[in-house]
Amino acid sequence: MSERFDGETAIVTGSSKGIGKEIATAFAREGANVVTNSRSDDRAAAAAAEIREDVEGASILAVECDVTEPESVSALVDATVEEFGALDVMVNNAGMTIVDPAEEQSPESWQRVIDVDLSGVFYGSQAAGRRMIERGTGGAVVNVSSMMGRMGLGGRAPYCAAKAGVDNLTRTLAVEWAEHDVHVNALAPGYVHTAITDQSMESAGYTAEEVRNRTPLDRFGTPEEMAECALFLASRNNFVTGEVLTADGGWTAFAWGSRGP
Repeated sequence: MSERFDGETAIVTGSSKGIGKEIATAFAREGANVVTNSRSDDRAAAAAAEIREDVEGASILAVECDVTEPESVSALVDATVEEFGALDVMVNNAGMTIVDPAEEQSPESWQRVIDVDLSGVFYGSQAAGRRMIERGTGGAVVNVSSMMGRMGLGGRAPYCAAKAGVDNLTRTLAVEWAEHDVHVNALAPGYVHTAITDQSMESAGYTAEEVRNRTPLDRFGTPEEMAECALFLASRNNFVTGEVLTADGGWTAFAWGSRGP
């Protein structure tokens, strides 16, 4: 087993599936103690069991937590420190989207996305940051944003607004916590093959071919690639803080717009 994060402890919120689960698995492979999380204790525990099967000797704790509730997030961090003695890395990955035209977005759907995708990131960062500052040995916070924090996409007003907020929250926390050696960065994926991406595409009415035509690398990203980016941002040996790393296959760099007909 690699020793890149040997003996360190990482929480990954929203890690019962998709990108979050792959990030949690990657940290386990790199020697970290890992805390899986979901709003469902059963889903968090199932993810932990699958990671144990995949990574021999993995040290995993499953904790139920709703990231929209500050007390629940604080309890997640407390349980982590009680189990492993410290918290070194916090990955705020939990997220969601609701696809509706802006004029039809209900106040409830707007607030739900903001609560999960922006407030949840703040609560997770805050709870982890407090512990890291108190401990006095630094740490890393990685916020999972989206390339949609830099552009508009029809039907996703609350999602795009929340992710733009995550990007600037990341920069602000990086500035505030630099004196404590707490590095804060964000990962902004493009289109990555996950169940939520497929559901979102179906709701919005566009196809995988259309996504590939708009992506210079001519494919979707993978959860494994996003996990590698998260490991880089969490490593703290690269003089990087306050950065939003966009991993989108060239999507946001592509001025022409489409390689297809």
